[in-house]
Amino acid sequence: MSLFDQINADLTTAMKARDKEKTGALRNIKKVLIEAKTASATHELDDTEVIKVIQKLAKQGSDSANLYKEQGREDLAAEEMVQVAVFEQYLPKKMTDDELTAAVKAIIEKSGASSMKEMGKVMGMASKELAGKADGKDIADKVKALLA
Repeated sequence: MSLFDQINADLTTAMKARDKEKTGALRNIKKVLIEAKTASATHELDDTEVIKVIQKLAKQGSDSANLYKEQGREDLAAEEMVQVAVFEQYLPKKMTDDELTAAVKAIIEKSGASSMKEMGKVMGMASKELAGKADGKDIADKVKALLA
C-alpha cells in the first residue's frame, strides 16, 4: 500500500471516529498531495515525493507555531503542533546525532572529499542519501564540521 493510499485509509478512519484534529490534518495532506499530483506531468506521486510534501507541511506548521508563540497566541500554536504531530506519523524516523555523523563520514569517504572546497559534492550526495531522515541544515552543519 502506497503512502497516499495509507493517508486516504487513515482519513476515512479518523472521519468515522469523529477525530476533528486528525481529520483536519489528513485533509490538509490530501489536498496538497492532490495539488502536487495534478501539477506533475506523470500524475502519479511515489512515496519519496509524498514524504517531501509532508515534510514541507510539517516544517511550515512548526514555523507557524513558533510565530504564534512569539505573538502570545498559545491556542493557535497548540493547534499547529497537533497537526505537525499527525504529519510526523507519516515521516521516516529522524536520525540521531551519532547516526548522522556516521552517515556523513561514510559519504565523505565515498566521495573522496578532503577539504571545504568539495563541500558541494558531499552535500549533493548526502542530500540524496539522507533525504527524509535528517534536516538539510543539520546535514550541512555536520559536513562543515567534518571537512573543516
